[in-house]
Amino acid sequence: MRGPNGEELPGAVLFACTLNSVRSPMAAALMRHLFGKFVYVDSAGARAGDLDPMAVEVMEEIGIEIGKHKPRRFDDLEDTSFDLVITLSPEAQHKAVELTRTSAVELEYWPTMDPTAVEGSRNQRLDAYRAVRDELMRRIQARFAADRAGDV
Repeated sequence: MRGPNGEELPGAVLFACTLNSVRSPMAAALMRHLFGKFVYVDSAGARAGDLDPMAVEVMEEIGIEIGKHKPRRFDDLEDTSFDLVITLSPEAQHKAVELTRTSAVELEYWPTMDPTAVEGSRNQRLDAYRAVRDELMRRIQARFAADRAGDV
């Protein structure tokens, strides 16, 4: 599938992290924002947690709404026919390897800091969430950009 600038895109992408409450919902929302007309995007966790309000807040700062996201586990996914699974935590990587062992799915591991582990003032903690958001945006753009394959 070709994207808006001729980039080669997978038909369906799954982002996965530990609880599906911060990193994977942010990554999925960013991917949808950039390529949602061209790619089916979903997210899941090794376990289901509660959507993190700070993740919602830092995404709203850039005009992307994730407040209605309901965290889910891999086992809760209705459709598992993804072309690409991108895991963002070690736990999700192990689970994804298990689940994709018998399928022809491309699997990528993007180790991503867990901003919930950062302590400090509210602003310091928000900065950690922003850093994760911005890093995910950079990685998604670098991975899926048209010029990555020399198409520009």
